Amino acid sequence: MPSTDLSPDDIARLAARAGLPLDASRAPAVAATVNAIHGVVGALGELRLGETAPASSFDAR
Repeated sequence: MPSTDLSPDDIARLAARAGLPLDASRAPAVAATVNAIHGVVGALGELRLGETAPASSFDAR
């Protein structure tokens, strides 16, 4: 799934829309964090788990 990184301006706009206070000096750090998290979640979504059983079926005894 193609994605575009969010810019600090995008983050500021989203925060304002959500009614969240965000100091302009923090927007670049928040954008970097959001983009990093999005990258990790995207990588996890691409894992081929196939027939991997759910963790609830694991018995450690």
